[in-house]
Order: sequence, then structure tokens, then C-alpha cells
Amino acid sequence: MGAAPVRDRRAEQRERTRDEIVAAAWERCRAEGLAGLSLRDLAAAVGMRAPSLYSYFDSKLAIYDAMYAEGCQQFLDEVVDLPRTGETMTDLKASLRHFVEFCASDHVRHQLLFQRTIPGFEPSPESYAIAVQGLEVLGEWFGDLGFDDPADLDLATAVGSGLAAQQISNDPGGDRWLRLVDDAVEMLVAHLERKTPTETRTRTTRGEP
Repeated sequence: MGAAPVRDRRAEQRERTRDEIVAAAWERCRAEGLAGLSLRDLAAAVGMRAPSLYSYFDSKLAIYDAMYAEGCQQFLDEVVDLPRTGETMTDLKASLRHFVEFCASDHVRHQLLFQRTIPGFEPSPESYAIAVQGLEVLGEWFGDLGFDDPADLDLATAVGSGLAAQQISNDPGGDRWLRLVDDAVEMLVAHLERKTPTETRTRTTRGEP
């Protein structure tokens, strides 16, 4: 029986501290607003001095980047787990409802991931790659249902973003625009079906060549 691998306890502790800083950053942003993140207040929240944060993150923008990556990973994990029936209307309603609910459930996360409200912030290639994965999963959904034009997905995400923005801005914590998801999908599908021959869409949905 081989020896157990040697643990790098220092690296593990560093990663735990980074996670603690990111969690505290989310809390501060939800309390003070995304642009109101103060490194001094953040450091105090995790029991260290502000200069010590730079031992874990190069800048405030690097903290935002870690938050962005975490939010994108949350979205990706949830999208991957969404059940698929292969039925166009059912699956698109489930997908769009999930997107709107994901955005509306955390307006700070929504701002960071989808609105780019932080001056000078651009996600790193590594973080943005996670966002691209989430979009690719949605694209696969659309392709499986017979809608393989990239513009179809663009239109669907635009509809979802609009509903989410309205929900967050005008009825936070409510469901006024969430209740419109099914109607929005029915209008969207009616439009997409006019563009896509029925026989092609049906064949693709069934997995036929």
C-alpha cells in the first residue's frame, strides 16, 4: 500500500483565505453596492489589514475577477444540471425561467456577470472561459431543439436579460416579470419556428441525421 500523498497545507490555507476574502467581498457588495467595495472594510471583515489583501489578490479588480469566476461557475453548474425533456416549449421555458431566476435572486451577481458596471474591469481569460462554457451549454440546448443559428441564442438571452432587468429594477423579491417567462418563450418559439423548417427541427430534436 503506497504512502498517502503529501499535503501542501500552506497552499490549502492560502486557498481557504482567498475563499474567505471572496465570500466577504460578496457580503460587502450586497450591503454597500458593487462599486462600493472598500479594501479597508473588506480587510476588517476577514480580520486583517488592507495591505495584507495584496498577498492574496493583486488588486481590487482581481477580487472582482474572482467573484466573477465564482458567479459564472455557479451558473454553469446549475445549467448543466437542468433536466432536458427534448420537448421544445418545455425545455426553453425551463431554461429561460432558470436564467431569469438566477439573475433576479442576486442583483449584485447579476450586475457583475451581465452588466459590467465596474469601471476598468474586464474578466481574465480564465474567468471568462467559464462564462463561455455556460453559453455553450445553452447553445447545445438550442441546437438539440433544432435552433442552431447563433442569432437564435442571442435573441433568447436578450429576452431573458430584459425580463431579469425589469424584475430586479421594478419588483425586487417579487415575480411580476417572472410570470411573463412562459408567454415570452411562446412568442420566441413562434418567431424561431418561422425561420426553421418544421421537419428539420423535428428531426434534430429526435436525434436523427
